Amino acid sequence: MLNIVVFGAPGSGKGTQSELMIKKFGLDHVSTGDVLRAEIKAQSEVGKLAETYISKGELVPDEVIIKVLANVLDAKKNSKGVIFDGFPRTIPQAKALKTMLNERGTDISVMLDLKVDDEELIDRLLKRGQTSGRSDDNLETIKSRLDVYHNYTSPLIDHYKAEGKHKEKKGMGTIEEIFARIEKAIEEVK
Repeated sequence: MLNIVVFGAPGSGKGTQSELMIKKFGLDHVSTGDVLRAEIKAQSEVGKLAETYISKGELVPDEVIIKVLANVLDAKKNSKGVIFDGFPRTIPQAKALKTMLNERGTDISVMLDLKVDDEELIDRLLKRGQTSGRSDDNLETIKSRLDVYHNYTSPLIDHYKAEGKHKEKKGMGTIEEIFARIEKAIEEVK
């Protein structure tokens, strides 16, 4: 199984690049953001809890994410592989993901780290907020999300480097240029 963690700050292009990987490699996509937004829309118990954190630009607690993710993974048992978009965000989540995958006879193949300057990230997210209507794409929440990313999620880079699975890719340029870099990295681990 080809299991890919797509990593980068909010607005780095994880969703866009994931769509291209799905088409090229026939993988399933697991976006914790999409899954959580669906739970929020459904007003499930997990969704209501997640909304209290997301609306403040904070991370949803690990136990909530892991519970939701385990259900999603079990529904994709016959997949060629999975792209994890927005998960893991912390080292405990990375360890929990590894445990879940190992229990299913697989592991993370590569962690693709999309690097984009903060100014570009803010610009992208503000533009996305204007077109998508997402309430978390406003300047105050964006800055909070970037602070959370830099302070809490970036240690994952060292975690995946230690496992030999980290590949940094420049996330600036055209969508096609970025995907060409990603495609090369995936071919190296297939």
